[in-house]
Amino acid sequence: MTVPHEWVPPATLGAEQHPSREQVLAGLKGTDEGAPDLVQLLTPEGERVSDSRFDRYATDLDVAALRGLYRDMVLVRRFDREANALQRQGQLGIWVPLLGQEAAQIGAGRALQPQDMAFPSYREHGVAWTRGIDPTELLGIFRGTDQGGWDPKATRFHLYTIVIGNQCLNAAGYAMGQRFEGRVGNAVGDGADAGSVNEATICFFGDGATSQGDVHEGFVWAAVYDAPVVFYCQNNQWAISEPTERQSRVPLYKRAGGYGFPGVRVDGNDVLACLAVTRWALEECRSGNGPVLIEAFTYRMDAHTTSDDPSRYRLADELELWKLKDPIERVRVNLVREHGVGQEFFAEVQAESDELAARFREFCLQMPPPAPDRMFSEVYAGGSPTVDAQREEFLAYHESFEPEGSLSGASGEGA
Repeated sequence: MTVPHEWVPPATLGAEQHPSREQVLAGLKGTDEGAPDLVQLLTPEGERVSDSRFDRYATDLDVAALRGLYRDMVLVRRFDREANALQRQGQLGIWVPLLGQEAAQIGAGRALQPQDMAFPSYREHGVAWTRGIDPTELLGIFRGTDQGGWDPKATRFHLYTIVIGNQCLNAAGYAMGQRFEGRVGNAVGDGADAGSVNEATICFFGDGATSQGDVHEGFVWAAVYDAPVVFYCQNNQWAISEPTERQSRVPLYKRAGGYGFPGVRVDGNDVLACLAVTRWALEECRSGNGPVLIEAFTYRMDAHTTSDDPSRYRLADELELWKLKDPIERVRVNLVREHGVGQEFFAEVQAESDELAARFREFCLQMPPPAPDRMFSEVYAGGSPTVDAQREEFLAYHESFEPEGSLSGASGEGA
């Protein structure tokens, strides 16, 4: 992308000067093609490039690892597309697409260690995949049958957070607890800490969430207490209908400096760079060096949710430009050109993705409606006279209705 104006930080301007709109836009959007402040290990053309800061966090990414990352992204995109179709067919109340953000999520998710904790928003289907959560367990939220089908303690992946930015407070508090309990900065194997494993937390949110107070409060608490939390902002350029330039006057990763911790911008369509940078950030946190902000610079290729129409607020040529930076295609090209991977592998992954989509669809169609009393039985650990009375009244109300199909005149007689 050609940058029409050089971005000038406000601090370098005179008191009487202010950056123009063009300068602000150039600063926000001027690094999506590999400028010095963007970490990139795999170009849109599939070429592996070097980065002296983060190459050491990608030394194990051989052809087998690349195959695995490619498979992850293809399978995640496939069930995401299937869920989108299911919603259009009336099987889901809503769906939140991740199309275009597969690299940002798979890269970050695969950087996590088993002991780490992740706090998602409502779009992190790819991260859920990396934490061993079957895609079918996501369906209940969007079909309205439950609030999440997985165990957050067992998977180390919190339930989805619908309130924008609230997960940043939850993540900061959890990470503070990790520090208070001595789970960071330990020399593993030394003295009383023998066998201990350092932990970190990662929190996912979008560029629009950076305008929410919860996010900034999370930054403050994490900074003050040196909490081991990676704030992972997926800047997909649009907060529903508002572009990034309506959220910030500076690139989002630079906001970290105001709170006293480092920020870095990574090519969010480059799964290798996302993996390497997140590994570094998590290592910083586990070592006791406090929070880190990562801005994964990516693009939302689909609607914000299935209730949104992006054609009302963004141009088609913008979407076409980002299609050339597809996160899956650049890995495929790299596997073919630099590693000689043949068509058989890609065909196998495609077949596996189709099988996953079929299983995903069948599961959705066969999901039973929840029992009427579930709102009582699955909320409180124990009963109380008030709740028990409410439950009995509610169930009696439901039982007062005739069974479906037994209403008078249902046979059509007399019509």
